[in-house]
Amino acid sequence: MSATHYLAIDLGAESGRVMLGTLDENRIAVEEIHRFPNRVLTLNGHLHWDLSHLEKEIFTGIEKAAQRTVPISGISTDSWGVDYVVLDAQGKAPGQPYCYRDARTADSPARLFKILPFAEIYAETGIQFMAINTIYHFEAQQQDDPSVFSGADHFLNMADYFNAQLCGVEVAEESLASTTQLYNPRTHGWSVKLIATLGLKKSLFPRIVPSATVLGSITGQLKDHPSLAQAQVIATCSHDTGAAVAAVPARGENWAYLSSGTWSLLGAELPAPIVTDAAREAGFTNEVGLGGTIRFLKNIAGLWVLQECRRAWEGAGQNFTYEQLTALATENGPAEAHISLRDDRFLSPGDMLNKITAYCRETGQPIPASPGQFVRTILESLALTYAQTLRQLEGLIGRELEKLHIVGGGSRSRLLNQLAADATGVPVITGPVEATAIGNILIQALALGDIDSPAHMRRIVEKSFPTDTFVPGSGFSAEVRARFQKLHD
Repeated sequence: MSATHYLAIDLGAESGRVMLGTLDENRIAVEEIHRFPNRVLTLNGHLHWDLSHLEKEIFTGIEKAAQRTVPISGISTDSWGVDYVVLDAQGKAPGQPYCYRDARTADSPARLFKILPFAEIYAETGIQFMAINTIYHFEAQQQDDPSVFSGADHFLNMADYFNAQLCGVEVAEESLASTTQLYNPRTHGWSVKLIATLGLKKSLFPRIVPSATVLGSITGQLKDHPSLAQAQVIATCSHDTGAAVAAVPARGENWAYLSSGTWSLLGAELPAPIVTDAAREAGFTNEVGLGGTIRFLKNIAGLWVLQECRRAWEGAGQNFTYEQLTALATENGPAEAHISLRDDRFLSPGDMLNKITAYCRETGQPIPASPGQFVRTILESLALTYAQTLRQLEGLIGRELEKLHIVGGGSRSRLLNQLAADATGVPVITGPVEATAIGNILIQALALGDIDSPAHMRRIVEKSFPTDTFVPGSGFSAEVRARFQKLHD
């Protein structure tokens, strides 16, 4: 088999990358071609994504890759979930898409639940309650200005929008559609019940396609470049977590995954959804993965809290790398205070240091006094939350999980990895860091017939990238665990 090449456009809430993947003799290598910041605009008091900036940077990255003069077989975009672009009949966006962290959904759940209780929404979708979910943004839009949807032709979620910009084919890929809380995992289609509840027209919702669907050839100016002449645009797992989970180098069944980045998403891969009262009450969600599998998981605020603290320190003239912050937290030793990452205050941007300070004061805990103490508080709180979530997960799926695979940017933090092993009591296997881009690329190869199965994908990842194992140590005392549990009682 000769080497084949693919491009992954990997969009995260903090940054985006264009990655070149090369598959050769059952090994894969990835190379970052172009990295760019993702940025949020404040327009009329609301948070929006800068769509034109993302488009410009994506096309810059593709052009850089094309200059390598290697034949590109496939290209695909993945992104965070929930957010969407409203489009007219010509596929044009009349405005900038809202950012999921915008506060306009603050009152949406309460209004919607008066019409349809959350238990019924969960029974329809299997998706956990989060005020950032697309369904609440749709409700807020209908409340604020229903003419936006009545006058629109359709919408696309973020990665699907950029795939359409490349090939002109407008569809909703299943893994990304499942994050909206408007998708029914049993029927594998949009929820007619919820569309009617919101008073939306069915034509607004695009056709859903499964992961690993070939959409078509590149259109527009890019198609004239020799390197891209044969490239096919592919809907892989358009949701970044779906792509990352597909690249977990795991064997057997008794393992959990943690996609660690801005969000921490901890769960297990299942053949069918679990839509029960217990799953709903525990806050677990059923998102679709490669091959129609279910990513049964829970969203945890993740490294977002640390990112916001770092932003605050930068604003005060203290510029730290994440490596420096981790070193300070290591030197600091055990934390004297912890935070509940389920507290809504930690989901919104801005003023994070003061939010942590206020939380510690309200809960009668010592207030962190240095960057090292703040970081240690955040990382230990994450690890203890992982432990709580893993135990809940085991109870819901009815079996013990023997190891935790951590992938994504957060897997670089050796301190957090060791804390996670100590807190959960199971070995933690880390890597690959670039799991999302790797999964994106390998699903392209699967769609084009260069790989024969998802299991084959995992073996390629296992052969191609090193992993580290963190063995549980003495870790957290019973007293610390009990004190942390009280924050959630």
